[in-house]
Amino acid sequence: VKDETAGWSANRLYSAAKEAMGEGSYEKAVKYFEILEARYPYGRYAQQAQIEIAYAYYKASEPANAISACDRFIKLHPNHPNVDYVYYLKGLVNFNEDLGITGYVSMQDPSERDPKAARESFEAFREMVARFPSSKYAADATARMKYLVNALASHEVHVARYYLKRGAFVAAANRAQFAVRTYLDAPANEEALFIMVKAYDALGLNDLRDD
Repeated sequence: VKDETAGWSANRLYSAAKEAMGEGSYEKAVKYFEILEARYPYGRYAQQAQIEIAYAYYKASEPANAISACDRFIKLHPNHPNVDYVYYLKGLVNFNEDLGITGYVSMQDPSERDPKAARESFEAFREMVARFPSSKYAADATARMKYLVNALASHEVHVARYYLKRGAFVAAANRAQFAVRTYLDAPANEEALFIMVKAYDALGLNDLRDD
């Protein structure tokens, strides 16, 4: 198969890849970026191509590939001037992956749903903000962390409520207690405390209930 890109300069490859991105041809964009990186590994475009590959996978809704591209860049270029963006992008990938965290089918057992993506998104944003507090992405990352804390707390309370309804009082109390301890100041914790009271009351643990 004839390689259409044979003899293309780094600049031309980069332009073609960006054009493909603009058209929404993410697979084609990744192909061009990968050729660029392989052919000109030490040029100024190579590192940018690695970031663009992560972004293209994100746009193409391929979270696993996007995350591994982010991780690879962070490992190879921990002091790159744009590494803050790569941490931020890593948080975004998982954030969008689990936006439906609290949208449950009412009959489904919510304890079976693991909000792993939301937790990983939170960790990526937290690391980014801790390392680059003055980054231009820090404010947005912080706002998203706040949303995630609320969503994760709501998930735990949802599970606790499910257990309470089914008379699994110990499990209900444990999940509610976990929410209160782990997600401080989350609005859902008001209900978590109420569930703890009901569960301890049902178990006859009056001291814990009153506490």
